[in-house]
Amino acid sequence: METMMENVLGSAGQDPVKLRLLFYGLEHCPPRHAWGPGLRDAFIVHYVHRGRGQVHSNGQTHTLEAGSGFLIMPGKLIHYEADPYDPWTYTWMGFNGLEAHGLIARTGLSDAKPVFRASDASYMERFHDECLSVADQRGADLRYQSILYRFLAELVNAAEDAPDARPAASKESYIRQAVEWISHHYSQRIAVEDIARRIGLNRTYLSSLFQAHLGMSLQGYLLHVRMKQAAELLRQPELSISDVSRSVGYLDPFLFSKMFKKTVGSSPSVYRKQINARLPNG
Repeated sequence: METMMENVLGSAGQDPVKLRLLFYGLEHCPPRHAWGPGLRDAFIVHYVHRGRGQVHSNGQTHTLEAGSGFLIMPGKLIHYEADPYDPWTYTWMGFNGLEAHGLIARTGLSDAKPVFRASDASYMERFHDECLSVADQRGADLRYQSILYRFLAELVNAAEDAPDARPAASKESYIRQAVEWISHHYSQRIAVEDIARRIGLNRTYLSSLFQAHLGMSLQGYLLHVRMKQAAELLRQPELSISDVSRSVGYLDPFLFSKMFKKTVGSSPSVYRKQINARLPNG
């Protein structure tokens, strides 16, 4: 048996982060080599390169072979063992962070459904080697982060072929995702189609959710965010109207002025004069 021990990344410290790679490794298992039943405190994904084995989770038994893998959920009981005649060789990656639960939800994997089939076996075959290759490089923590996001993207891509792979999200969850995405992208030339595509919903349906829960359409909310930010920027005298226009996603300052007046009730120039008039004299 050849074992590559887990590489624990301690540089991130204990501060809460969005996503953090904790360890990775490779193991050539002997016949019937097993772990568990037991619990782990992080998300751990195993990918099988060769051989076979079984995973016992949530009262079910899954048989895996090369090209497939399985997820260990934190705090969930699991047991897995190598085949007695053709034991598996697998690599693993462990991670946690504030984004981990949401990203795993997008893969469709869970305690009840821990097994996946790789959509791009070539990448899954080499991700461990990529981790090893960056270990001593400057900015290794950023490179590890990139590998981890790519790894999870492959899991999400693998889930697309399964009609029930993506778990149903709540309406409130869709709205939160859209609101957060808009807050980071309102300054870009985005349309409601871009937002809906990012969330993975039909634009009409997503807009209806906004109307029902926020009292305005998706387009209306995007306009609201842009004009609210524009009003704040107009308080800065060093910014021209064109500067403000570009800063909230409008390349055409005339269109921006039209939309600002429609929303706020006065043109950007008049609004700025009104704000300046209210300021105390220096």
